[in-house]
Amino acid sequence: MTLTPMVCALMLLGAVLTCAAHAQPVARSAKAASAASTGVVTDSHRRSPDAPFSFRGVALGITIDEFRAGSAVRATPVGSVPICETDVQAGALGMRLKSRDSLSVACRWAHRDDERWAVSQAVVDGAPALEHVMRFTRIDGQGALRLYEMSFVIDELTAEDLRDALEERYGPPRLATRNAAAPGAMPMYVWENTVSSITLCFLPGSRNGTLTYLLKGSDAWMKAVVRRWQASGADAG
Repeated sequence: MTLTPMVCALMLLGAVLTCAAHAQPVARSAKAASAASTGVVTDSHRRSPDAPFSFRGVALGITIDEFRAGSAVRATPVGSVPICETDVQAGALGMRLKSRDSLSVACRWAHRDDERWAVSQAVVDGAPALEHVMRFTRIDGQGALRLYEMSFVIDELTAEDLRDALEERYGPPRLATRNAAAPGAMPMYVWENTVSSITLCFLPGSRNGTLTYLLKGSDAWMKAVVRRWQASGADAG
């Protein structure tokens, strides 16, 4: 299972997002009085404008070791653990799976199911997500792999609840395109602080939502590193 890289964040650069998430509707249990208290925007306190956004306590910028060692797993079923391997982008450059020297690493929560590993579902705003991925890279070109992107695909009702919860927590989005009635429209909402952003999109057709947490500057840095790797490979040949 894969997510389109960077999901709706790349819409800001003019890229076209394609995502086919065909999943059965997720049954919902009754939510608590406050959706934010059980949802994606739960934190012990409001983070400062200079602190990266976090997904239920999993903050952008943490190391992959900190992520793996986290005591609380934000996924269902109980007993899920992070499973990490070389990301698709790094794999396309010829990097080996599970290499410690990989350009980027993708992690998903998974669990044992009938003697095999199965992908778990991240819990977003109290409901299981259709897809998810956490991406790590050495943003400064050296040191530990750090979390630079968290992406989720969620159903329409969860996305609508989440939009309201994010607005209640962080205020009006910096960018909001709400032309939902237009053919092929992709309503998009962006919240940001000095170091990170949250982008929520509603996909045409399925009306599923894509939710992306992103460290600012990481996309440009990744592209620069990819170009250097490609140029190095061409020189070696």
